[in-house]
Amino acid sequence: MTNTPADAWKDKIVHYRKKCQDILQLSDNVRYAGVVNAYGRTLTGIVRPDVKPLLHSEQVKNEFFIISTLMTLRRDTVSAIGKLDYVLLQHEKVSVVIFQKDNLTYYISIDRKIENLNNIIEVIKKTI
Repeated sequence: MTNTPADAWKDKIVHYRKKCQDILQLSDNVRYAGVVNAYGRTLTGIVRPDVKPLLHSEQVKNEFFIISTLMTLRRDTVSAIGKLDYVLLQHEKVSVVIFQKDNLTYYISIDRKIENLNNIIEVIKKTI
């Protein structure tokens, strides 16, 4: 039986969801892991069960739109300055690490109390 486009899409979403679950398992300090498309739409995202989200749904939509726009515009500079490794946004309460892979954006928020953020970033890069 041949996979329909809808089946292929569901398989991709399941794959991205598994990646997000793997990222959440890397550290108790990872609060959220999600995958966003080029238009800022969430393909999948998981909030750690024991964590209260800091943003409301409208704030999340705006955040993802801003991030996806930034990442889309950055693609034009790759030939001049090289491939983007990751983006790190440091806030008072959380750090947000953003990776881009295959025209998708991985958005991960991490508690600021984490001891060695660089280590978790390197492990996340290997997981993605």
